[in-house]
Amino acid sequence: MDTLAADFARMSGYTGDSPALLEAYAAIREHGIHQARQGHIARKAIIDALKHSEAMVLGAIHPALSLEEALEDTARFIVFWRNMPRWRQERRLPDLARARQQRLIARFFRRYSHQIWAREAA
Repeated sequence: MDTLAADFARMSGYTGDSPALLEAYAAIREHGIHQARQGHIARKAIIDALKHSEAMVLGAIHPALSLEEALEDTARFIVFWRNMPRWRQERRLPDLARARQQRLIARFFRRYSHQIWAREAA
């Protein structure tokens, strides 16, 4: 049995030694790692597509006029979304996904845009 999977099972609160349950925890762990990698690849593809031009970044964060304004808007919307009733949250899930994507873009380019576009200009 994989020691990492056994450690994961113990951290999850499982104290037994059933091989079937340990295999189930191993499968859960592997599935989680796979999903995390897929999410990373998807986020990286979005960023790589926007690296080519500052105009594309500004289009992605529209209607905000700057990265700081986009971060403020997304933070405000996420707090607003968390305070909604459950039924309304479910109806606004696409808006939440867009806000999270916009936050990802704004954070990345706020941090690294000067380096990226200076390299492109050189």
